[in-house]
Amino acid sequence: MNDILQQIIATKHEEIAAIRAKKPSLRQALLDSPTGIIAEFKRRSPSKGWFKENGRAEEIPLSYQQNGAAALSILTDQHYFGGHDDFIRMARQSGVTIPILYKNFVIDELQLYEAVLCGASAVLLIAACLSKEQCATLLTKAHSLGLEVLLEMHSEAELEYAALGPDLCGINNRNLGSFVTNVENSFRLAEQLPPDIVKVSESGISSPDTIRALRQAGFQGFLIGETFMKTADPGIALREFIAAI
Repeated sequence: MNDILQQIIATKHEEIAAIRAKKPSLRQALLDSPTGIIAEFKRRSPSKGWFKENGRAEEIPLSYQQNGAAALSILTDQHYFGGHDDFIRMARQSGVTIPILYKNFVIDELQLYEAVLCGASAVLLIAACLSKEQCATLLTKAHSLGLEVLLEMHSEAELEYAALGPDLCGINNRNLGSFVTNVENSFRLAEQLPPDIVKVSESGISSPDTIRALRQAGFQGFLIGETFMKTADPGIALREFIAAI
């Protein structure tokens, strides 16, 4: 093997080692955080259109980190949410070191590899999108790739998925069929989740008072996107929100 090829292979080993390196833990970050806020980089939604069409992935996620986010969620669905896998790469390259949730509608193992390669720490699996068997397979594969799993549920019927062993359980306050949002959904389902699981309330959180009430109900994580992304400066909006908790 000539010297140049040896150098190339050595570099490839370094690149693979970087990909395999342990990522910051979403679960632990929420347990350690006084606020538990997962700030979301979300440029649009299929029901409300664009919030911030020109929002920059190399700016807003880093600003979230600098202003107190425990972790980030970055939408990577392109067609409906204006996201992209590159947004996670850009956030990492800008200096983001806290956990990043790869938020998409994951239905195939290929997407898990994409999550690893772009620098995510955890992946969202949505019970409404998957059979229990599909979810179990994807969860096992995610763990084998070093990804944590936030398993999202919305109804009592989906709570049986919690037995699959995710790292975190999320209650989505938004019905993914109608897109109607009601935070009472988290309060209603919280006590039916395993008592030792890290619980995340997702969507529709716009008040510090709601965070305090959800903490009393046993939640350690709070995924918030639109509340911040609709403002002129999402990072500053996050800082002011935290100050009011």
